[in-house]
Amino acid sequence: MSDALAVHAAAAPTSIVFDVGGVLYDWHPRYLYEKLIDDPARLEDFLSRVVTHEWHFQHDEGRPVAETSAELIARFPEHRELIEAYNPRWLETIPGPIPGMIDLVDEIAAAGIPLYAITNFSHEFWPRFIATAPVFRHFREIVVSGDERMVKPDPRIFALAKARFGVSDGEALFIDDRADNVAASEAAGFVGHVFDGASNLRARLRELRLLG
Repeated sequence: MSDALAVHAAAAPTSIVFDVGGVLYDWHPRYLYEKLIDDPARLEDFLSRVVTHEWHFQHDEGRPVAETSAELIARFPEHRELIEAYNPRWLETIPGPIPGMIDLVDEIAAAGIPLYAITNFSHEFWPRFIATAPVFRHFREIVVSGDERMVKPDPRIFALAKARFGVSDGEALFIDDRADNVAASEAAGFVGHVFDGASNLRARLRELRLLG
């Protein structure tokens, strides 16, 4: 660890910045397509070749889903109906919150700790999703990659977030389920935590004296 990162790691943050998918809410295209494809082998083939994570992540970068869907249908015309289901039924890719996390966010908010988020998320899907998730009423500001056309772990999105949140080096704890995103956040001046469940996060918050 560099001297700069050691300073950030030793800092006592006063605000918390969450990732969304994989930290606050579960997400995977499988949750939708297992309803539409009965055969397990066909389902695995479809998710590995057609509606892949790589295809979806274009939306996080700001590409319109109508455009990416048309391209995918051109490549896989035999799957037109399944591909066309993705946009209107996208909310079915999110089955619900990660266990224990909504209660933990409510507790953090009740303690008066400022809450923010940086999420890789489509600018088209985000408004639909946030309308179903009242927990985000606790958040003062949320940086959405699809709006900004930059995605984690790009250093620019962390610099933008720091400026928008009004936090300096060491003042904010960033929580993400991906180690590369956490490493990038630490390089940008956040204190990082790789998420591996609500109980371990709660322990980290106590260690940092963010919760009693």
